[in-house]
Amino acid sequence: MAEETKCSCGSANVGIFACSGASNVGQIANKIAVELTKQEVGKMMCTVGIGGRINGLLKSAEGSERLIAIDGCPLNCTKETLELAGFTPDRHIVISELGIKKNKDLDLKDEEVKEAMDKVKEILQSE
Repeated sequence: MAEETKCSCGSANVGIFACSGASNVGQIANKIAVELTKQEVGKMMCTVGIGGRINGLLKSAEGSERLIAIDGCPLNCTKETLELAGFTPDRHIVISELGIKKNKDLDLKDEEVKEAMDKVKEILQSE
């Protein structure tokens, strides 16, 4: 996953928020957010801190020019958490909508992580 990804959002100050739910797709969302941070697409931020209304974390999100929300499934916990705190994600990606079936297996399959990452890269590089 070392290949560089650029976000077409046109901003260097991108906050990345991810699900880290108790399912394969939640953990894949989190893993992708970590990788996007390593690739300097943006900076991973704490979704649960936003939900907990932690002042410093809210200020960090407010200081972002763009927000990316990566949810594992259609419950959209990440997107909903951001919206309840007054933020609207510029990009919203749902891992289970990328062809990966949600299950409770937390032993992630490398091929599913790669497949999801490739699709997320395509989404971020598109208009």
